[in-house]
Amino acid sequence: MTDARITALIPHRPPFLWVDRIVSLSPDRIETEKTFPEDLEVFAGHYPGNPLMPGVLLCEAIFQSGALLLAASLGKTDHSSDSLIPVLTRIRDTRFKRRVLPGETITITVDLIETVASLCLLKGTAKVAGKTAAKTEFSCALISP
Repeated sequence: MTDARITALIPHRPPFLWVDRIVSLSPDRIETEKTFPEDLEVFAGHYPGNPLMPGVLLCEAIFQSGALLLAASLGKTDHSSDSLIPVLTRIRDTRFKRRVLPGETITITVDLIETVASLCLLKGTAKVAGKTAAKTEFSCALISP
């Protein structure tokens, strides 16, 4: 079951919601979790017989966690309001360190590094059992809907 705070802060919904729970949240850091069910449809087509979670979707989970951090830091309580929304503008220095398999849970940490005008620089990591699966730096512009 998805944490109600998530759907209050960002417009993403299943099947394209890649965050299940907010574990902790501060003004410049968020920790979230996502469990990938063994019967997730993407596993049927991504390396059949030896399924693994696509790296691009691991990054999307990190980006959505960053969007949650920025929305919360803006004081948003409803994603449909007229306040600013974060839109991905740059991805940099992405690394994949370990496979993520069906049934595994990733813990995502995103830090807000810097905000300049309406541009935010963030750094995120997805880990499984304390081991880094993916890490990336990314930027978001805060725009009007």
